[in-house]
Amino acid sequence: MAIRVVHVGLGPIGAGIVRQVAARKGLTIVGAVDVDPEKIGKDLGEVAGTGRRARVAVQGDLGRTLEATSPDVVMLCTSSVLRAVRPQLETILKAKVSIVSTTEELAYPWYTQKRLATSIDQLAKKARVAVLGTGVNPGFVMDALAITLTGVCERVDRITVNRIQDARIRRLPFQQKIGAGLTVEQFVAKVKARTVRHVGLTESIAMIAASMGWKLDGITDEIQPKVAAARVSSEFLTVDAGRVCGILQDGTGFVGGAPIIRLHMEAYLGAPESYDSTEIEGVPNLSMKIAGGVHGDIATASIAVNSIPKVLAAPPGLHTMRTLPIPSWFSR
Repeated sequence: MAIRVVHVGLGPIGAGIVRQVAARKGLTIVGAVDVDPEKIGKDLGEVAGTGRRARVAVQGDLGRTLEATSPDVVMLCTSSVLRAVRPQLETILKAKVSIVSTTEELAYPWYTQKRLATSIDQLAKKARVAVLGTGVNPGFVMDALAITLTGVCERVDRITVNRIQDARIRRLPFQQKIGAGLTVEQFVAKVKARTVRHVGLTESIAMIAASMGWKLDGITDEIQPKVAAARVSSEFLTVDAGRVCGILQDGTGFVGGAPIIRLHMEAYLGAPESYDSTEIEGVPNLSMKIAGGVHGDIATASIAVNSIPKVLAAPPGLHTMRTLPIPSWFSR
């Protein structure tokens, strides 16, 4: 029997997930929800760019859609901020439906939002369904991948992960989220307002530490602008020399006053090389580099879709990528 899927949030990532679900055997789209009045009432295939009609109209009311469609799982792609999606989570769990979400703060909320995480966990257990927050980052390249690599280690002393991206290949909302096109002064102001930043380094560090059994003294998350030395352009933006073309961000986890987890991210227009690398210091030392890097948009949609069977088979409650079996691509 096909898994019945409802999509909530049809931005670039949500639409990418729709396209993958529509093409995957064993999955059937039964509903879609978005707050954009320009999308409501339109066929989901048209909105998501699947190339064919989905025979599912986009709705504006989540509760009514769940009641009318009786899905097995909801793909929730509406916000990076956990408190912003809390009402949606509660509505879905009230309907007793499992959730896979790309909300970055849901990837590992037990460190910074323990009370809210506990509440979601209890609601999921009461509903007898599972909830997962995942994506490419957090969810894979800067946490789950490093955790998996340590499985062959006798001892782990330190973990360093680098994610370097040429943001020209990413979607416009991502380029805006890293501050491309701003002045340095505007960038600093938006960082203070928390509207320019990568969300997830703290969650990734906390997830790694929990897996290693390390009790953290604290976590720092520092952000600097990358200023263009010459004019650089993407499909969406042109950035003149002297303006911000992206972000440099460093997350550090401390144990006993020493930096034991380091996550370094560079995402800017015109980065000369894209790659993801992981360094494990211990016994044995391990060094891994993915040349070209993992494509963020494709990978986020893919890991969300590939996690569906794992979530449906999981015990009830709020899960993370460290509490579920490793997801894999599946053909049916």
